Amino acid sequence: MRYDFEAIEKKWQALWDERGSHRTPFDPTLPRAGCHYCLDMFPYPSGEGLHVGHWRGYVLSDVWSRYMKLKGFQILHPMGWDAFGLPAENAAIKKGLHPVENTRNNINNMKRQLREIGAMYDWDMEVNTSAPDYYRWTQWMFLAFYKKGLAYKKEAPINWCPNCRTGLADEEVVNGRCERCETEVTKKNLPQWFFKITEYAEPLLKDLDGLNWPERVKTMQRNWIGKSEGAEVVFKTADGGHSLTIFTTRPDTLFGATYMVLAPEHPLVEKLTTPDKKAEVDSYLERTRRESEVDRLSAEKEKTGVFIGAYAENPVNGKHIPIWISDYVLLSYGTGAIMAVPAHDTRDWEFATRFNLPIVEVIRPEANGGGPLTEAWIGEGLMVNSGEFSGLSSAEGWEKIVSRLAEKGLAGKKVNFKLRDWLISRQRYWGAPIPMISCEKCGTVPVPEKDLPVELPFVEKYLPTGTGESPLAAIPEFVNTTCPACGGPAHRDTDTISQWVCSSWYFLRYPSPKYTDGPFDVEKVRYWLPVDLYVGGVEHAILHLLYSRFFTKVLHDLGLLDFSEPFTRLFNQGMVCRVSSLSGKLEKMSKSKGNIVNPDEIVKKYGTDTLRAYELFVGPPELDSEWNDQGLQGVFRWLRRLWDLVNDAAASPAKEDHPDILKAIHRAVKKVSEDMERLHMNTIVSTLMELCNNLFEKKAAGAAISRKTLEAFVILASPVAPHLAEELWEKMGHKNSVFSASWPAWDPAYIQDETMLIVLQVNGKVRDKIQLPADWTREQVEEDALKSEKVRQMLDGKEIAKIFYVPKKLLNVVVK
Repeated sequence: MRYDFEAIEKKWQALWDERGSHRTPFDPTLPRAGCHYCLDMFPYPSGEGLHVGHWRGYVLSDVWSRYMKLKGFQILHPMGWDAFGLPAENAAIKKGLHPVENTRNNINNMKRQLREIGAMYDWDMEVNTSAPDYYRWTQWMFLAFYKKGLAYKKEAPINWCPNCRTGLADEEVVNGRCERCETEVTKKNLPQWFFKITEYAEPLLKDLDGLNWPERVKTMQRNWIGKSEGAEVVFKTADGGHSLTIFTTRPDTLFGATYMVLAPEHPLVEKLTTPDKKAEVDSYLERTRRESEVDRLSAEKEKTGVFIGAYAENPVNGKHIPIWISDYVLLSYGTGAIMAVPAHDTRDWEFATRFNLPIVEVIRPEANGGGPLTEAWIGEGLMVNSGEFSGLSSAEGWEKIVSRLAEKGLAGKKVNFKLRDWLISRQRYWGAPIPMISCEKCGTVPVPEKDLPVELPFVEKYLPTGTGESPLAAIPEFVNTTCPACGGPAHRDTDTISQWVCSSWYFLRYPSPKYTDGPFDVEKVRYWLPVDLYVGGVEHAILHLLYSRFFTKVLHDLGLLDFSEPFTRLFNQGMVCRVSSLSGKLEKMSKSKGNIVNPDEIVKKYGTDTLRAYELFVGPPELDSEWNDQGLQGVFRWLRRLWDLVNDAAASPAKEDHPDILKAIHRAVKKVSEDMERLHMNTIVSTLMELCNNLFEKKAAGAAISRKTLEAFVILASPVAPHLAEELWEKMGHKNSVFSASWPAWDPAYIQDETMLIVLQVNGKVRDKIQLPADWTREQVEEDALKSEKVRQMLDGKEIAKIFYVPKKLLNVVVK
């Protein structure tokens, strides 16, 4: 009987649809513990279709969802589209299509491909962030944040992409370039809307500790939030006319402050600059405006700066120190002013060395005899050249100096964060309009909730204006409106909301995508959330994951959610890489690099189940892997062999299995079950392959296989190759789906090893290997190991100091 994968896969995909096999159940009487929400990071429909790199995460999450269903859980496994924003609009511009048309075309094609994956998505739960019935609630979220005091508008220097012609959040700037188009980012002053994510810096940081997330993602978020505990210290200008507040984590180094540095944009620069320095300062300011924050903070960048002609008084010793401006100090970080201690800060050392400024050692390593510094000492030590505080440890001096200055009203302890407020305005067409109105009489007025959504008008001309205004500003019928407060003439805000806002709450919409009385049905959200397993790329560690956590915490504080973290467990799949036709290097799959592999061609040649299994088998799922078409053939041969084995063995099954067959199936059940829980998908496939070969050999040798063993094997393989498993299950006479069965259990009696291989070492070097009974004690292993001729040769005339034993694996004899 031939393995006709094409007919089998079409048959079962149609039957799943017809039977509603993947519909999401909702039974409020069931406990939350019996439900499981598995979520993929939904795709941007900006490209024409998915490549095999996209498949990797989608297959993994589907295998897990099917496994959990077999374990008896009710499953929510939805899919949707992150359809608004720069990716989709830029793709439409390149094709000369309207974003509505291009997005619709791409969604249709991707949806077809996702159906072919065979994933158990419930398409009745589909969401689309560009649909009015979705972005109505994105706008509602904006208003909720505004009413809570978490949304505000101000004119600010923003990251500006000259190519995309829009403002970018700090997180969207990578190495000084736009993360979408890689154009060098500049600065532009525009009135912008921000969310006060900084209000939640502490809980966003603290709650990372309790998350079952990859440690590198938590570390990236901790670093981005950037908590620093220190003190604010006030420096007065030498003329006594102004005060400059700085934040420092090292007040113990205050006696070593030999100059100050202000951010070029600091409001006091203009007031403090002396007339003879004005031209030089203005020139430097103009140059700084063209730099991105990332470039300004680069450790490799040569330090530049200008003395503004003014001086400040060091509050601990009264010395007058010069005030400079430099681009390595940012107005948006801390107070926009720093005290410079070149002896104990690397950046300050480089700056002082370049401009020949004084370097005074005030912290000496305890092991240092007092020789001249050759580089900045950034550690702690004993205080020197610090007046009455000399001789104290750094920690003691820290507290005493802050306490002394606090008595004079010149210092206080302070916690600072690197995290900045979230810029959410976009000067683009393809996004949800910001639901705010400007009235000359009433000021800024929110759109009433009853008038949501503020619909995005369909226009022929949607290209960015390049002036800093959104294309919506050129549509009088959209802009001109009536003030909800006074009824007078007013204007709508013409910026649109960043797509990152749309994706910061989409996981809450899935349980009730057609709900009209709020952004989500509270009862269903309590039933399904938080998300049990979230699968997606590590590239979203800072942007999407941080923003989603922020949204969840705000909604929790508003009383809408009974949890404050959205994703209980996070798994980041590795990228699929292939040699680029442009660079000749192994790179992440991308159309622009000329190295994508279209899954449609593989499905046609080998079938969906083959591609699913190979996506898992190609390597550890958390690591990047190299695509190799040759590997598909081996996986296809395995599925064909599995097909033949089950069909042939089921025709005349054994009543009872041979003990060797029982050992093989029970060990496979244990291994696959444990690897599934760890998401070690590649070893699951290899275990299934080994089991298939084992059973095939046993059958070829004349051993019949029981129906119970065949059924267990088919269930084990079903999450990986669901179409093949369904067909084999039906051929064995079952009327219901294989996924209505239960995941098999293993019997410990069949998984005990009869023997164990012990590696013998002497002083850490391998000398022999011996096979011993698996149930031997340590004493028995030691006794037999010391009889080994190769070990005895190394022990001749030497005294044994100690013997280390790793049970069932290794014994190391240490000799003097």
